[in-house]
Amino acid sequence: MAKIKTVYSCTECGGQSPKWQGQCPHCQSWNTLVETQQAPASANPRFQAWADTSQVQVLSEVEAVEVPREPSGIGELDRVLGGGLVRGAVILIGGDPGIGKSTLLLQALSEVGARRKVLYVSGEESPQQIALRASRLAVDPARVRFLAEIRLEAILATLKQETPEVAVIDSIQTLYTEQVTSAPGSVSQVRECAAQLTRMAKQTGTTILLVGHVTKEGSLAGPRVLEHMVDTVLYFEGDSHSSYRMIRAIKNRFGAVNELGVFAMTDKGLKGVSNPSAIFLSSYRDDVAGSCVLVTQEGTRPLLVEVQALVDDAHGFQPKRLTVGLEQNRLAMLLAVAHRHATVACFDQDVFLNAVGGVKIAEPAADLAVILAIVSSLRNRPLPDKLVVFGEVGLAGEVRPVSRGQERLKEAAKLGFTRAIVPTANRPRQPIEGLEIVAVDRLADAIDYCKA
Repeated sequence: MAKIKTVYSCTECGGQSPKWQGQCPHCQSWNTLVETQQAPASANPRFQAWADTSQVQVLSEVEAVEVPREPSGIGELDRVLGGGLVRGAVILIGGDPGIGKSTLLLQALSEVGARRKVLYVSGEESPQQIALRASRLAVDPARVRFLAEIRLEAILATLKQETPEVAVIDSIQTLYTEQVTSAPGSVSQVRECAAQLTRMAKQTGTTILLVGHVTKEGSLAGPRVLEHMVDTVLYFEGDSHSSYRMIRAIKNRFGAVNELGVFAMTDKGLKGVSNPSAIFLSSYRDDVAGSCVLVTQEGTRPLLVEVQALVDDAHGFQPKRLTVGLEQNRLAMLLAVAHRHATVACFDQDVFLNAVGGVKIAEPAADLAVILAIVSSLRNRPLPDKLVVFGEVGLAGEVRPVSRGQERLKEAAKLGFTRAIVPTANRPRQPIEGLEIVAVDRLADAIDYCKA
């Protein structure tokens, strides 16, 4: 019998160390080494799997063909995936408990099951629970084949026997393999199970969707190498107090990573939202100080989001700077630029920022809208009616252009806005009907226009 040795594995990078240390020697993360047991490599048959299977090729001789895609039947999910499911791809989807991961995948499997053979493998729920959910979602249960199993060897044998074209594993943290002696969910178990499932997907052409748990910090549980193994990593997010959910890709080998899918949670499951700008502006009022509408861009989709600011006298020694849905470090920089180049002083004020609707905005095109919302709240004066804003603000006080300005303006005009403050370089060549364009080069010019 092979001797079992103890090693310490990093939960961030998957690196191993023979003894415990406070800092991982591979990625320098602190307090990430956990004790695991590992059999010698010679006792593990999977290390022989690739023997005599590869050969050197000239890249010019490799035929490059367009990857065919299978629509999932859910438009918002296909948007994020880049057009649909790819044969042999491994997709990891993570999110908070109860956010709707299993619901979304069951709906997608039911749609795909009308045309292809599918399999749902659950290590967390019984067949009765899945059947009850299918009944509640009003999906056709005859389209979905189901297996309740957590042993990897049994799952691989079933995949070989059933040969489904799409399979869901719910979830990767519940699986275990007999080749590793540690408990399910440990670093070595998650890494080994994911590696074998990935190899199975590439060899058989089965599209595998893995459900992943997240930690209390919001990152995927298990080793960080898990995200490197798979082809696509999706995050399912949303406010638990809201009925809207958003899914975005942070890694996609078969498409863009900046697309956003928006869903509404109903009693019949998740429904795609074709016009998410309407929900983000559902309670918008243009006569309130501290509110500004931003036209942001998520992939190929322009979104109108209300940015709210509240500026109040600081009651402590150090003023507060808090943001929800926006980058906090960038707020400090924008406040310094506004003070230096537009004489807007907030050094003795608490500043709070919020992107309404639970959306997270990372692009610098939000800079101008953030500053105008702060100025509006500081002076307690609403911005002009039916106004939208976008533009990046530089450290010298200049307003820089952003990408896809024409699409942003057309979306704003479609929703009834009549004024837009944009960078000069984003001024459209042809006028847009019903939309007055105010082009600015400096931050002070935009603030002066809002005074009028």
